[in-house]
Amino acid sequence: MIQICNLTKKFKDKSALDNLNLEIKPGEIFGLLGPNGAGKTTTIKLISGLLKPTSGYVKICGHDIQKNPVEAKRNIGLLPDTPFIYQKLTGREFLEFICGIYNIGYNDIDEKLELFDLKKNADELIESYSHGMQQKLVLAGILIRKPKVVLLDEPLVGLDPKSARLVKNIYYELSKNGTAIFLSTHILEIAEKLCTRLAIIDRGKIIALGTLDELKKQAVSESDLEDVFFKLTER
Repeated sequence: MIQICNLTKKFKDKSALDNLNLEIKPGEIFGLLGPNGAGKTTTIKLISGLLKPTSGYVKICGHDIQKNPVEAKRNIGLLPDTPFIYQKLTGREFLEFICGIYNIGYNDIDEKLELFDLKKNADELIESYSHGMQQKLVLAGILIRKPKVVLLDEPLVGLDPKSARLVKNIYYELSKNGTAIFLSTHILEIAEKLCTRLAIIDRGKIIALGTLDELKKQAVSESDLEDVFFKLTER
C-alpha cells in the first residue's frame, strides 16, 4: 500500500527527514511517534505529495507520488492537523461538493452523516460547527471516496471523548476492510490503543520500529509506551 524508500528532505542545510524506509501493508494501522519537530508532519506531507523530497521516493498502491501523482493521490485520503474547510457551506453541501469533485454519486452522504453523528446538523453552516464536528465532517468527506490509504496528522485533536471513541471505532473497521492507515501523533495513549505497529522518529531519523512488544524489548522495558518512548528518545 505505502512504500517509502530512502526518503530524505532537507531545508537548506538542515535535514528534516533522513533516509526513511518503511512499508505499510493493507489493513495496518501504523503510528509514527515523536516529539515536536521530530519530522512527523514532514513525513505526512511527503507521503501525500504536498512536499517534494530531496531524495528517495514514495509509492502509493504501486504509483510513485512524484512521477504519477494523479493515480497515487486517487488512492489517498488525507486528514491534516488543521484541515481547510469551506465555512459558508452546510455540512451536506460540503459532502456534495466532495462527491462532485470525484464524480461519485450522493448515495452515501446520509449514511456518512449518520455514521459521524452529524445528521441533525447537516443543513447548518459549517461555521457554526465546533472544531470536533468539523474534524468529523472532513473525515466523512475522506471516507465517502473509499480511499485505500488514509493519512492522519494528530487524528483525535479537538474531539470530545464520545467523538474520539466513535472515530477510533471507525478506524478499526477501516483496517478490517483492508484500508492502510498511517497516523502521526505525539499523544502516546492514542498510539498505544490504536496502532498495530509503531515507529519512533527523533531528529528526522527512525530510532525504533515494530509492535509495542518489540519496542519494549528494544527499550528493555516492560512498562507502557510512555516509558518506552522516553527511554528510546533520551538515549
